[in-house]
Amino acid sequence: MLALFLAVLAAMPFIIVKTPQLTDYPSHLARYYIMLNGEHNRFLARYYDFHWQFTGNLGADLLIWPLAKIFGLEAGGRILGMIIPPLTGLGIIAVEWVLRRRIGIGTMLAFAFIWSPAMAMGFYNFCLSLSLALLSFALWVKLDGRPRRWVPFVPIGLAIWLCHASGWGVLGVLVFGYEWHKRKSIAAVIATWPLAFPVIPTLLSGAAHGGIAYYGAKVGLFKYAIWIQAMRDQSFLLDVGSLLLILAVLLAAALTRKIDGRLGWAALILLVLTIAMPRHFGGGDLADYRLIAVALMVGCMAIDWQAPRWLFWLAPVLFLVRLDLTCAAWEVHGRELREILKAIDYMPEGARIAGAVVVEPQAWPLNPLEHVPSYATIRRDALVNSHFAIPGVHMLSLREGGPGFVDPSHRVIHWRGRAIDLRHFRPARHADYLWYIGREAPAAMPPGARVIFATRHSFLAKLANPAAAR
Repeated sequence: MLALFLAVLAAMPFIIVKTPQLTDYPSHLARYYIMLNGEHNRFLARYYDFHWQFTGNLGADLLIWPLAKIFGLEAGGRILGMIIPPLTGLGIIAVEWVLRRRIGIGTMLAFAFIWSPAMAMGFYNFCLSLSLALLSFALWVKLDGRPRRWVPFVPIGLAIWLCHASGWGVLGVLVFGYEWHKRKSIAAVIATWPLAFPVIPTLLSGAAHGGIAYYGAKVGLFKYAIWIQAMRDQSFLLDVGSLLLILAVLLAAALTRKIDGRLGWAALILLVLTIAMPRHFGGGDLADYRLIAVALMVGCMAIDWQAPRWLFWLAPVLFLVRLDLTCAAWEVHGRELREILKAIDYMPEGARIAGAVVVEPQAWPLNPLEHVPSYATIRRDALVNSHFAIPGVHMLSLREGGPGFVDPSHRVIHWRGRAIDLRHFRPARHADYLWYIGREAPAAMPPGARVIFATRHSFLAKLANPAAAR
């Protein structure tokens, strides 16, 4: 009962705040809005193109159709987010239950990874596919020995791939690890064949359109950085301390032979993949980073130790403390966001908005305001430069705005001690308004810009830009 209660409790941030405080969420929500309304709205039809692609990254895009129709777009997006953390928790519970017929300390520790950086950044498709992968793996174990086990897993594999290809990959690793523990032969590879069918649409789509594998510069430094940030959320000390604690527990469990190989092999493979995987893969960013939390989660689930009862009840404290800080941060940011979004009342329908959001590289907490300008599309049918709309990579693309008028053009990188100069902010050349969000006011503005609305940490300015005239 405790585990089920904790799984449901994981939805708490979505319950206490009306607007989800997830970094990429506004831009994903704007994509859904254009997808659902683009053909029937003159401004959206003028500014955007949306072309469906059959790829392994469509989970939320498909589910938002019925949810938006029933509840409205913004409520539907919130409900979808509210479902994913508890579903992940139920997946963790299901896996341990079918393996050991009990819930142990490993599950209690694994809950700390429900709110991973991937969830905090709003990677709905990936997190949804992960939760389904855990539940599907539990079914794989449950049906072990059944001659027709393959029958449901052909469509299951395709469905999880359709949600997100990385979740499909995680399921494949879990199944292989389980079978390898049993067989220790090539038969473990052959056993995964019911999950192999998504290889066909992957190859037909060119391995996820525009998705050339790319490690980026300074690979070693980047790998070190993403590992340090494996549990990044609100507090540097708590997040790094949590990571060190989990690593120490996993090391102790391995040294004392309290790792269940049925999950342990998968955890080991996933850990290796966090190093071997490129950063960009299949059209997505941070492919390696999002696997770190998964590897650590599976590692915790692999712990097979009947701990003292007091320690079992103590284990969820890590999850609860981290969840409490997330909820507190969401409440604070939610109040600030409500004030910032009042700027939309000053925007006409179909406005062209140059978002400028300050990003502090030295700041530790994830920034939930980074894609806020995308709300102007949802509520004013605006052209905005904060969308994920790179041609050949995303289903969404722009008709107007000039080259580069997409994410990350809205990000203004600011180092402490340096002035913020927006005189030559390129997106402003193609916009009617500048929507600025940042803790520090800019020292210089585009020529002729006139502020028409301001909050403590944001403002909306009308641009005097002949090139942007209608």
